[in-house]
Amino acid sequence: MQIRDLMISSPITITANAPISRAIELMKVNHIRHLPVVSKGKMLEGLVTLADLKQGLIPSMLGDVSLKDLMIKDPITVGPEDDIETAAQIIYKHKIGGLPVTKRGRLVGIITETDLLRAFIDMMGILSSTSRMDVAAGNKPELLKKALQIINDAGGDVINVSMTLQKSRKRVYHFRLAACKTGLIKKALANGGFDVLAAID
Repeated sequence: MQIRDLMISSPITITANAPISRAIELMKVNHIRHLPVVSKGKMLEGLVTLADLKQGLIPSMLGDVSLKDLMIKDPITVGPEDDIETAAQIIYKHKIGGLPVTKRGRLVGIITETDLLRAFIDMMGILSSTSRMDVAAGNKPELLKKALQIINDAGGDVINVSMTLQKSRKRVYHFRLAACKTGLIKKALANGGFDVLAAID
């Protein structure tokens, strides 16, 4: 999935010469925490966050600080054609809450950690009516194929699969299934040599 599929297009913006109070008002009214700073033609100049603005509010009242002083100059950006994994890695690595999306320096959108979480929830089917099975297996890749075949033969409809590693380096596969009774599938997996850690109807 590309960032263009997930980003907020035409995000709310502000100019560098706007008062800090105006930026805070925009964020509160629109329930946002990131505000791109742009110049003519939507060219990105910087990014301000609600936390930074709150810290600078009192000094700004004394005339010592402006929005230009508080904004992050040359913020990290991504392109609309980049993969969402790229945005997720940057946000995680730099511990930031959002990224401006630019094309040749022009702001075309913004993507936040909330957008990425929503995509993850959608891909995992967490909010839809589904069943889940957590199955421990060895570290051989072919065991995934075997488990999938067993689930399919037992009437399970796999929506997606994710994997984690235990400390023993044993793989645990998390199967998200279309809503079903998991009893027969659990029994079939056990008969196939798998350790079913959880089965949720």
